[in-house]
Amino acid sequence: MTTRTWLVRWVYVVTVAHLMVGVLLPLCAGTALSEGYRRDIESYFFSGDAPVAAQALHVWWISLFGPTVQAAAIWMAGLAVIGDKQRNAFAWAMLILGLLVWAPQDMLISARAHCWINLWMDALVLAVMLPPLLWLCKQDLADKRGAAQ
Repeated sequence: MTTRTWLVRWVYVVTVAHLMVGVLLPLCAGTALSEGYRRDIESYFFSGDAPVAAQALHVWWISLFGPTVQAAAIWMAGLAVIGDKQRNAFAWAMLILGLLVWAPQDMLISARAHCWINLWMDALVLAVMLPPLLWLCKQDLADKRGAAQ
């Protein structure tokens, strides 16, 4: 199996993981599974326990974020299929650009709220996605240039 095949499969796996997280967020937002995460964020805004209404609002926001992550995963999958089947460097570049637009903003907002878990998750996403995408983009550009000459 070629390096390209392994990396494309990796991108597909990461895309499916995003879809699954998006599906699980609304289901888990108000459960004990997410309570520690929610309380960690709320501690930045409230000393002690957050008011019940604030907790409910926070659960709603986390739940609402699920479909957003699902939609992003679908768009990621579409670009990955285009990049894979057409050996289209532009598709890989758009995935890279999306990460480079999203991550610094998300990381800054998370750092301002002292939500370090978000910052670490963002760093992990960048670490597992950027290197394969950069390699695929470079490889497909080189192959296209080689075929044109």
